[in-house]
Amino acid sequence: MEAVVFIVLFLIIFGVFYLHYSTRHKERLALIEKGADASIFYSKKDKKTAPVWKILILNSAVLMMGIGAGIFLANILVQYAYMDEEVAFPGSIFLVGGIALFIGFKLTKQLIDGEK
Repeated sequence: MEAVVFIVLFLIIFGVFYLHYSTRHKERLALIEKGADASIFYSKKDKKTAPVWKILILNSAVLMMGIGAGIFLANILVQYAYMDEEVAFPGSIFLVGGIALFIGFKLTKQLIDGEK
């Protein structure tokens, strides 16, 4: 039974890639037939972006700080607001973690814009 799952998963992944590349090929052939220049298929290398490792470290650090703050907030809610632990911990962890991811996105955007 497990083998069937892996085979189906492999076929799905193969199908997605095949569909992507065959569709892209057909679109490019159609554009070339209409007389479009082939240079539109290649991106210019003058665009500067921040290295992936910087973005990854920044977002993971902000997310971990958000999770820590969520746990701290949940503990405060349990102790002083007499909230149930089953509600306070997941709710505050996801809320503050989501806010942290949004802040990480904004910081990443500033990092990329600052390096141009």
